[in-house]
Formats: sequence, structure tokens, C-alpha cells
Amino acid sequence: MATFDDDNVGTSAGGTTPTYGQQKRSAPNVRTVQFADGYEHRIIFGLAQHQNPKIFNLTFEKSQSDAQKIEDFFDARANANFESFDYQPAGESSTSKFVCENWTKTIPYLNRATIKATFREVFESS
Repeated sequence: MATFDDDNVGTSAGGTTPTYGQQKRSAPNVRTVQFADGYEHRIIFGLAQHQNPKIFNLTFEKSQSDAQKIEDFFDARANANFESFDYQPAGESSTSKFVCENWTKTIPYLNRATIKATFREVFESS
């Protein structure tokens, strides 16, 4: 299991720290049944602690070399059937497992790159 941090990705100090302005989204998995009289019933399926995965939209504005190492990390996970990785988002008290299924890389000027990535929390055994 890989961890998304400077040591494992191989970036310089702070290379895997996203810029401020990250977006955290919650999307609880709820099933709703509505009856003809307007009554509504909500239910979750499975373990309650697994029914509210978080989705983080992150931006990394880094040197071209650090951005390439981040992209290589994402590519390696994609080539391994989107293997999950451990990551501790800023402001969170613990690490969780995530997958990064999409990202974009732009090069605004020489030796600088911006990567925008979406990390989706997953629940699986260690």
C-alpha cells in the first residue's frame, strides 16, 4: 500500500502539500422511498461508517520536477487497477484510503506546473 507523501512520492519537502483552497465534498449514500401520501423514509445500506465518503478536489502548484513525480505516482496507481493509497488531508485528524481516478496537469510557464486532482475516499481492508 502506497502513501501519498513526500518520502514515498520522491518530491522535495512540501511537494505533496496542496495549495490552499482545497474543496471537500460529502456525498452520503442514502436510499429514499417516497410514498403517495408524501411520507418519506431514508435508509443506508452497509456499515454506517462507510456511507459518507469524502471527495477532495486538490490543486498542486509545484516545480516541474515535483509535478512529474506526483503524476508518476498517479500513473502507477492507475496502471495497478487504480490501487488505493493512504493520504491525510489538511485539517483531518487521521489518514484514510483514497483513489485518484482523474487529474489534469498544466504548465503555465517554464519549470512550473499545476496539477488538479480529485481524491475519492474508499473503504477497503488494509
